[in-house]
Amino acid sequence: MRLKDKVAIITGAGRGIGAATAIRFAEEGAKVVIASLFENEVEETVNKIIKNGGEAIGITVDVTDKQQVDTMVRKTLDAYRKLDIIVNNAGITADGTLVKMTEENFDKVIDVNLKGVYNCGQAAAKVMVEQGKGVILNATSVVGLYGNYGQTNYAATKWGVIGMTKTWAKELGKKGVRVNAVAPGFILTPMTESMPEKVLNMMRDKAPVKRLGLPEDIANAYLYLASDEATYVTGSVLEVSGGIVL
Repeated sequence: MRLKDKVAIITGAGRGIGAATAIRFAEEGAKVVIASLFENEVEETVNKIIKNGGEAIGITVDVTDKQQVDTMVRKTLDAYRKLDIIVNNAGITADGTLVKMTEENFDKVIDVNLKGVYNCGQAAAKVMVEQGKGVILNATSVVGLYGNYGQTNYAATKWGVIGMTKTWAKELGKKGVRVNAVAPGFILTPMTESMPEKVLNMMRDKAPVKRLGLPEDIANAYLYLASDEATYVTGSVLEVSGGIVL
């Protein structure tokens, strides 16, 4: 097992990519902390893992609240005595073109997708530096690399996450902590379900592999970066997009 006895926190793990990643990590032997804003989704993912013979606990958390994030990390340490991996997956969208976007929608996406990653990354890094080892994985997007119509706020956060990833890799590498990011393309998740069907079809047709991604495709990328197979990989952005940006 590639993550045997590792302890991993995964935010936004109640559904979509986060849930798929949690299930995949548990299959590979990790003890997984399911973190999400929604208690019912937390319970659902925990139950799936336990039913499949894995080990998991659930924590309801708002990643924009530093105190709640610190509590999440403390509860993880209380349960498992260490923290090997954190996947900063929690994120939202609130789309609108530049001239139509509201200040409220701009701010809330920045708060979750950027400040939330900062809060979780900082809390995890303090533990990992003390341990002398750890892995921080951040969710960015091809939108952060190339932009996307109607997503000024989302693109800004995902570009910002790349900047934090590379900065943290430089700061924490000598402390034994690796930091990487995954940039998914268009993945079939509850988040993309809100997009018009014609847009999803266009993206499907544009991809050389002629399909949209599945949450499991991204989970496998996180698995590689979290595993000891990637011990010489830090500061990288792994694009998993089916070639949609070629």
